[in-house]
Amino acid sequence: MRLPEEEGGERRGLAKSCMIPTSPWRNMQARILFAGTPGFALEALRSLHGAGYEVAGVITQPDRAFGRGRSVKAPAVTRWARQAGLNLIQPSHWQDDGLIRSLRACGADLMVAAAYGAILPASALEACRLGAINIHASLLPRWRGASPVAAAIRAGDQRTGVTLMRMETGLDTGPLLARSETGIGPQETAGELEGRLARMGAALLLENLPAILAGQLGAAPQQAELATYAPRMTKAQGRIDWSATAEELARHVRAYDPWPVAHALWQGRPIRFWGACALEGGGAEPGRVAGVGRDGMQVVTGEGALQLREVQLPGRRRMPAADAARGAPLAGSLLR
Repeated sequence: MRLPEEEGGERRGLAKSCMIPTSPWRNMQARILFAGTPGFALEALRSLHGAGYEVAGVITQPDRAFGRGRSVKAPAVTRWARQAGLNLIQPSHWQDDGLIRSLRACGADLMVAAAYGAILPASALEACRLGAINIHASLLPRWRGASPVAAAIRAGDQRTGVTLMRMETGLDTGPLLARSETGIGPQETAGELEGRLARMGAALLLENLPAILAGQLGAAPQQAELATYAPRMTKAQGRIDWSATAEELARHVRAYDPWPVAHALWQGRPIRFWGACALEGGGAEPGRVAGVGRDGMQVVTGEGALQLREVQLPGRRRMPAADAARGAPLAGSLLR
């Protein structure tokens, strides 16, 4: 999926001082301490490294166990940093004076953070000469918190973007440096949108970093009264409430793709869904499968019907709904 704004978006400075001459700083003169964990952050790290900035250290969350087998898996940033031979720091907690001393010993000019996964203490934010900045995947102060992309889609927002901000110890409360806006596609999933925002965030960072390093980019305080919050997602949030409208549920499916994936219960066992659109219809009990055809499975909702293109039955792989219905009595069944 490609939107017109994908190759840049609408970029906007937050203060008059954003209009500046070319900075005297050169990439190789600046040392950056990077903090980030998932794929969204990796785009910024790779861009910094590729642009010639010296990455003095990379802070990520510790490797954790995932899935039913509980196998330990390193985050995306960790894997790339190891391959690139960068100085990797994975603190399990921040109550360690030695850790802060080691950050200061990196001699970095600035910390750049993106989706680190935890609120950094003031001592960490002050470890670099010029403090810390963050790339956030929303137009702050809308959707502060851990899951801004899913929140924007679920709420039906028409536009979103990325914001560059100075970091404070609060939850995404720092003053704003710059932002870049984009529209949200009518069928765009959270995974697709996050990928676009990651690229936009990396571009916005590189565009403004010389001015930040030179102390020439002003910051504007957030309008706290306009703040909305997007807390960390849980698997339970993917559960569908069929009494909602078809439009709401179509956004629900898109918002929770690729994780935790929209799901319900079929014959008492989990069934998962992808590729939803709202249709007119109804007239039966919400959750009742009205039919299954080549275009997908139609389920009655509180208002209208939800068409689901792909499903995953218990113990089966993900497949088109029509294929799944050939081996399972989906039509006429009740989803809960």
